[in-house]
Amino acid sequence: MNIETYRPTIVVGVSGTPASARALRWAADETERRDGQLKVVLIWSAGQRAYYAPSVSPLDLAASERRASEELTTTLTAVLGHGPHGNLIVEVAKGTAERALVEQSAGADLLVLGCASGHLAGRSIGPVIRTCLSWAHCPVVIVGPEGPFSHDHATQTGGAADAERGDQAWELAGAVPVPRR
Repeated sequence: MNIETYRPTIVVGVSGTPASARALRWAADETERRDGQLKVVLIWSAGQRAYYAPSVSPLDLAASERRASEELTTTLTAVLGHGPHGNLIVEVAKGTAERALVEQSAGADLLVLGCASGHLAGRSIGPVIRTCLSWAHCPVVIVGPEGPFSHDHATQTGGAADAERGDQAWELAGAVPVPRR
């Protein structure tokens, strides 16, 4: 009898920034911990052009998409190394980052994003994170530049309920659990 076991899917958005590299590292560690599948997504956009501007040639679009794919490969190698990654799905998705990441979250168990500005309390967040927090189809984890998010830190910042839940390991890489609405 062949019994398939459920493997959670973690989606991480990367953009070539140090914040997204931290998010990728955290997501890879969490995927390994959960024996899951990691889907790494880089959103590619041809850029908005005014309606009166000349259209972009198909060759230029293809070259731009190829550069995005090469950037993703470079990021993966820098963060995860050259080893075999059997639990890895890599995708270059076309569209706006906000919309594409929300679409990618459908069917996922977790969406992981990087944030350069640190803990979310009292700080401004960008439109991609704001949209994903509002519209993602799964829980969202924001990985910031701080040190570990520990039980003591959660208690000091009012997150005692999150710290007391034993089912989530938010201590890794400064991840900040974001409650769902």
